[in-house]
Amino acid sequence: MARCLVTGSTGYIGGRLVPELLAAGHAVRCMVRSPDRLRDLPWRHRVEVSEADATDPARTAASLDGVDVAYYLIHAMGAGGDFAARDRAAARAFAAAAREAGVGRVVYLGGLAPSGDTSPHLRSRGEVARILLDSDVPTVVLRAAVIIGSGSASFEMLRYLTERLPVMTTPSWVRTRTQPIAVRDVLRYLVGCAELPPDVHRSFDIGGPDVLTYGDMMRGYAAVAGLPPRWIIPVPALTPRLSSLWVGLVTPVPARVARPLVESLRNETVCAEHDIARYIPDPPGGLIGFEQAVDLALRRIKDADVATRWTSASTPDAPSDPLPSDPDWAGGVLYLDERRRAVRASPAELWRVIEGVGGDSGWYSVPAVWRLRGFLDRLVGGVGLRRGRRDPHRLRVGDALDFWRVEEVVPGRLLRLRAEMRLPGLAWLELTCGEEHGTTVYGQRAVYHPRGLLGHLYWWVMWPFHRFVFGGMARNIAEAASARSRPFSSVR
Repeated sequence: MARCLVTGSTGYIGGRLVPELLAAGHAVRCMVRSPDRLRDLPWRHRVEVSEADATDPARTAASLDGVDVAYYLIHAMGAGGDFAARDRAAARAFAAAAREAGVGRVVYLGGLAPSGDTSPHLRSRGEVARILLDSDVPTVVLRAAVIIGSGSASFEMLRYLTERLPVMTTPSWVRTRTQPIAVRDVLRYLVGCAELPPDVHRSFDIGGPDVLTYGDMMRGYAAVAGLPPRWIIPVPALTPRLSSLWVGLVTPVPARVARPLVESLRNETVCAEHDIARYIPDPPGGLIGFEQAVDLALRRIKDADVATRWTSASTPDAPSDPLPSDPDWAGGVLYLDERRRAVRASPAELWRVIEGVGGDSGWYSVPAVWRLRGFLDRLVGGVGLRRGRRDPHRLRVGDALDFWRVEEVVPGRLLRLRAEMRLPGLAWLELTCGEEHGTTVYGQRAVYHPRGLLGHLYWWVMWPFHRFVFGGMARNIAEAASARSRPFSSVR
């Protein structure tokens, strides 16, 4: 069996690939920038963890030492600025490090793109593929179009567009043909690449058995989900930018993530070959069809058994600094909003409320204000409030939680969230559960580090709203925990 390195293991595909490689008997090492992001994952104790950034040649080479197969799953999806330059730099550094470390094979999951005029993101994927193929390390590039699976950005976009819009005036790209593939088949191919002969060095197109337009997929989704037939009216004059803004308003996928997905749909993305089957044969029952893939994804969502989501990866340009520990952190001012309340409930009952915040449960204070804040964030290109939760009851480090990211969880004691909305500064929200002199105590602390004059103005403009919203939040969480404990108290 092979020793495999997985980059992007905190992302959607990487987080699912690791347990599949382990199940196949391979040894796995995860290369991550923030090892704490893996701490709460069920397979963490079965893997090695190496801390490195792909653009750091020395640390990347150390991570690749002794590796047989390296999976390169790093993409700048939704990143602003010159994402292509960052992708190029990371790929070159990784290719050089793999060559220096004597890695036996590199595997890259890229995008299925036709020749000619393609989107910037698909061109970048193609450039990364060429860099890796030119590295003198045996390399396989798997090129996929739309990936259908619970939690994928493509699936979430399809799901919410179809469910929320029974009659749709849509861009012309809904008539473009594509060849979707189930995430299970993508993972099967990725795992199979670990055992390819050393002379295999090329790209492979991978796709499911169905070739469909996006309109066909929306109709197919509606049929599987038991929805009434959808009416689709294409209009020609809707640019990718306008389309992505429209998708951002209708679905939980923000515009900057939706835009590369929309742009990739302008071109026909149909497999030109199926040569991969010579090395990794199709399963006995054949590849998973589109409607079966949708059905499997919806079952996972219904059972709250979604292993990873598109939100698993860090949001581009979001703060990643640890919570400041003192007022002199970074040489600047910290603004705090701190609250404590005694709670007539056990610490366990209070913790269940704390760990259940966000998503469908909301934030226990003025829902309209939270929704407005999320809407405003989406208008300026942020993630907004509709990312929800991966699991309705449990949180783990790295989970996206509406427009927050879980930075720390100490079960029964502490939940720390880092803001990923667009702000002129950095922000955190801590919720704590404790016991003092036999009384359960709820603690709540909002921390804000302003950036420049605009950051200071933001805090003082929002201060009256923060007092109102955070005050209500502390009160209502305490009352919710008390309400949970009353039936048990009456029994006693």
